[in-house]
Amino acid sequence: MSGPIADWTKGVEAIVYQTCSACGARQYFRRSFCAACGSADLAEHRASGAGTVYATSLVCRAATPETRAHVPYNIVLVDADEGFRMMAHGDNDLAIGDKVSARFTQFAGRLVPYFAKAK
Repeated sequence: MSGPIADWTKGVEAIVYQTCSACGARQYFRRSFCAACGSADLAEHRASGAGTVYATSLVCRAATPETRAHVPYNIVLVDADEGFRMMAHGDNDLAIGDKVSARFTQFAGRLVPYFAKAK
């Protein structure tokens, strides 16, 4: 694997995923091996931020004192156009099947991906 690409977890406005050179699988969570076949031959790529809403859940009760100011907020599962699924924040009016695009925002003091309907 080449050196890691910085993403939102490091304060950079980017979503990064891995592809396996052995089997072609794509995975969102960084690992030192492919979750599908176990190969260590992985490459990292920046995602476009485009995708489709797979599921949505409106959070109406704060999980922590830091998130209380954000209630209600929406947590979405998005199927990225690149072939992986990720969890992120999104507009409260998103519905399953909506085409979305990512931007980045602050949530409880941290940079997070945030999805809105694609234009």
